[in-house]
Amino acid sequence: MAILALYGFEYHLLRATALLCNITVVTFGCYIFFTNRHFKWKKIFPLVIISIPLAYLGGSLRITETTFFILLGIALVVAAILMVFQPTQSYHSESRRTRKPNLLINGSLGGGIGFLSGMVGIGGGIFLAPVLHLLRWDTAKTIAATASFFILVNSVSGLIGQMSNPEFIIDWTLAGLLMLSVFAGGQIGSRLGAVRFKPGVVKAMTAILVAFVGIRILIKYI
Repeated sequence: MAILALYGFEYHLLRATALLCNITVVTFGCYIFFTNRHFKWKKIFPLVIISIPLAYLGGSLRITETTFFILLGIALVVAAILMVFQPTQSYHSESRRTRKPNLLINGSLGGGIGFLSGMVGIGGGIFLAPVLHLLRWDTAKTIAATASFFILVNSVSGLIGQMSNPEFIIDWTLAGLLMLSVFAGGQIGSRLGAVRFKPGVVKAMTAILVAFVGIRILIKYI
């Protein structure tokens, strides 16, 4: 999303394309997490039961170009800040006790992020994961699995909501090429990240890029 915005894509096209790329990237990740039994459905359910319809609602809304880019700029800057505070290594092990789920907090958190996800075109995991870490919601693997599933279902719901909007447009040739690119990049990056790159370095580089684009968008549209 940050890179597409940097190159000045038309904002209706930007929203749908970003969500399609989200779906492509996290689908395989969700499968891996599912086969390794990292999903805790009783904790995930309150997050997504409200976020899915709100992501659809956010995607179906008609917003002006200026409003969209201001929201996107703010979202990117906030995401960069959250990434800085997200721990690189989990502060608790798999065996350490985590907080019991709070249905009200989970529902409100999921609903708010889901609505923003559908409206702007960001899957929401970039907001959800750091917040869950700060709340000591669960182990690092469970949070990663939850964020991946959250991105998947809200990207699908937000995309369907956008498709119901008369202003919906998509360049399927461009989207297809980008989906292939992010899939290949995701596979390569996950393997390199596991054996070569330090997570802290990757996180810092990503946060800098996201913050730079967010600030640049805000300067242009405010």
